[in-house]
Amino acid sequence: MRTAEIRRRWLDFFAERGHTVVPSASLISPDPSTLFTIAGMVPFIPYMLGQQAAPWPRATSVQKCVRTQDIEEVGKTTRHGTFFQMNGNFSFGDYFKQGAIEYAWELVTGSQADGGYGFDPDKIWVTVYHEDDEAAALWRKIAGLPDERIQRRGKKDNFWHTGQPGPAGPCSEIYIDRGQQYGPDGGPVVDEDRFLEIWNLVFMQYAIEDVRAKDDFTVVGDLAQRNIDTGMGLERVAYLLQGVDNMYEIDEVFPVIAAAQELSGKRYGADHTDDVRMRVVADHVRSGLMLIGDGITPSNEGRGYVLRRLLRRSVRAMRLLGVDEPALPHLLPVSRDAMGASYPDLVRDFDRVSRIAYAEEEAFRRTLVSGTTILDVAVADVKKAGGTTLPGDRAFQLHDTYGFPIDLTLEMAAEQGLRVDEAGFRDLMLAQRERARADAKSKKGAHKAMTALRGLADAGPTEFTGYHELGTASTVRGIVRGEDLVEVASEGDVVDVVLERTPFYAESGGQDSDAGVIVTADGGLLEVLDVQKPVKGLIVHTVRVANGEVRAGAEVSAEVDREWRLGARQAHSGTHVVHAALREVLGPTALQSGSYNKPGYLRLDFAWNQALSAQARSEIEDVANRAIREDLRVKWQYMPLSEARSWGAIALFGETYDETNVRVVEIGGPWSRELCGGTHVEHSSQIGLIALTGESSVGSGARRVEALVGLEAFHHLARERALVATITETLKTRPEDLPERVAGLLARLREAEKELAGVRRERLLASVPAVVATVAQAGPARVVAHDAGAVASADDLRTLALEVRGRLGEEAAVVAVGGVAGERPVVIVATNAAAREAGLKAGALARTAAGVLGGGGGGKDDVAQGGGADPTLLPAALGALVGAVGGARG
Repeated sequence: MRTAEIRRRWLDFFAERGHTVVPSASLISPDPSTLFTIAGMVPFIPYMLGQQAAPWPRATSVQKCVRTQDIEEVGKTTRHGTFFQMNGNFSFGDYFKQGAIEYAWELVTGSQADGGYGFDPDKIWVTVYHEDDEAAALWRKIAGLPDERIQRRGKKDNFWHTGQPGPAGPCSEIYIDRGQQYGPDGGPVVDEDRFLEIWNLVFMQYAIEDVRAKDDFTVVGDLAQRNIDTGMGLERVAYLLQGVDNMYEIDEVFPVIAAAQELSGKRYGADHTDDVRMRVVADHVRSGLMLIGDGITPSNEGRGYVLRRLLRRSVRAMRLLGVDEPALPHLLPVSRDAMGASYPDLVRDFDRVSRIAYAEEEAFRRTLVSGTTILDVAVADVKKAGGTTLPGDRAFQLHDTYGFPIDLTLEMAAEQGLRVDEAGFRDLMLAQRERARADAKSKKGAHKAMTALRGLADAGPTEFTGYHELGTASTVRGIVRGEDLVEVASEGDVVDVVLERTPFYAESGGQDSDAGVIVTADGGLLEVLDVQKPVKGLIVHTVRVANGEVRAGAEVSAEVDREWRLGARQAHSGTHVVHAALREVLGPTALQSGSYNKPGYLRLDFAWNQALSAQARSEIEDVANRAIREDLRVKWQYMPLSEARSWGAIALFGETYDETNVRVVEIGGPWSRELCGGTHVEHSSQIGLIALTGESSVGSGARRVEALVGLEAFHHLARERALVATITETLKTRPEDLPERVAGLLARLREAEKELAGVRRERLLASVPAVVATVAQAGPARVVAHDAGAVASADDLRTLALEVRGRLGEEAAVVAVGGVAGERPVVIVATNAAAREAGLKAGALARTAAGVLGGGGGGKDDVAQGGGADPTLLPAALGALVGAVGGARG
């Protein structure tokens, strides 16, 4: 049974039993303390906590998930993977234990002809929480399971929570006995390879806090309603029903392994090390495909760093399999075809997805080249000192700073006869992980105030009035200082304030939060520093009490700064206009992947893998300003998400939207139609002016444009006009003649530089006899080591070195000419044929000199170049090179 069919049967089964089918949420977690959606229940947490009323009493979904805490173990075992799919059915105050167990038993054991999965009832075992007599009795009653196949376990195994404060409860897990060939008998308490868990039924009934460990937390009370949260591992069910041994061999994963076999010429199953590499490739290529599909782009931090690491690990694994050519163009389309039946959007968006992935592979291939040079310098340093082991800190620097994988460091160091201090490397990696854990822990600590805020959210969402007014009379619902609710805040305090209703826009959708003040009835003044929505539906104002005090329950007036809001509206509408202009000029694949706007400024990130030409930038700016001049109407309306998509509205990658009610903002009708909750102008002419000020790369396959908006754009253009006026006055010409005049000056400058270069060359050539005269014997070759002092460029040193080499005859000779070009030391090394036959290679000698200079070097065997940062070390570098020649064996 194909994975897509297992998925379909799940959704159909629960839909027929009154469950609303809810599409998978984004892989980008809505929780600021976690990067990814790690479980099927994550999108439903507000309903389980009772913070929001669930739109439906029961629901079902197949949720995309990513977990990366065990990324180093992927492929080594068949249990670890990064991307997976979790089938879930949920009840929000509707059915509880009996209903969940009845549905599970019916679907798992129902015949395949009737839409079930057809597992043999005699091969099913279950576990329950050791205190849950009710669940054990239900399994006996509903499924007829004997007591020996109902096993009891403690909190570590059968009490479920997310690892953070929130909903929790005892659970019951369903296992399939795979047979004696997979391990000993005795149920899951004896062996969880033979007895494989496929489904976890969680009976959510408690709220917990202070989570110290999986089995160490504080239960603070019952949830407002009892809920059901179940999770069936789609990939696990797939490999059981497809008759294969693990998740890597199912129909949605194995085709990539097959493609890796074809590319590498290796056979899966023949060698454990190669098998691990192929499983890494299959897992990481699929995960990368899904993450880019959800709008994540490679970067050096957060989610983007995880994606970059996954893609680079897959490329590295292919290299270790012997594939040096670009691998992703062969592998990614295979993964797309395998996943397309379940996720058609991947097929539709593949141009964008593949462009980002292929650009990242190309960037990593360049990293491998530069990393190889740096590794060569490190190896030369070790050998020069007489060592045999590359220090762990150098290996860690290669990994952490340059993205050079440790496996390649080990392999390439071994090729040059060195070991690597793996223990030292692992210690540094561990220290880095500990720092990351401490950072994550501090972030979790920062969210302890969530308990207080969630309590305030119980009274319902904050009413946002800012779409139609800038001032609102309101009441202080609560004040939070640090982690605690307080009754009063006094002058000088910085606290979080929640109002019943507010005109302040909370930062979201790329729009910065509003500025302004909150005034109390008795004259207290609160300066609004920031506005956020840390809990869904709750708007939280971070304020500084500038005067007086503020009390919980006080009547206040919330007043947004009018000029700030005007600028914010211009910038946000301007962002939509620039996005539409990008798509008009570059095509529909130039989709926004992120944005930020504030009064007077906007930036927009979009999927594109090459720099924009000056003509393209000019055209984009022109299209945007024409739209402003046309005074297009800006309007918005609410509708279901499905209707908005069919209407052509563009959703921002990674954003989470309400399925039943989204806000669609359009400018000029279908020309710009996007899902957006931000504040906007009413006609495009109110934007005023857009001036593009920059365009740059923000990662593989992603570009960024920046622009000034409104009055800031005008001031920018006025400054440029003043600059042009100054230059025209200095050059005594007209503005329209500036390009020709500047081109003429540059031509004259280049001619003068050419003449100077000729003079320098003649002077260098004049010094050749004197330099040749310094030749001395060193080991198997004659050596010239000359410091030329300050030079215009490395080309001058190369010219001198080649001239000197040409005059040294056919006996083995090495010429090293050093100098300082642009305040940086450079060494050029040239060897003749006899020297090379004696084992003296210019590239290796250049790296020796560069190692002393603190830099890198390399080149061909006959001519090479090295450099560094400290010119004072040039004599020592030339001396080290002479020593290396002298120590060589002819």
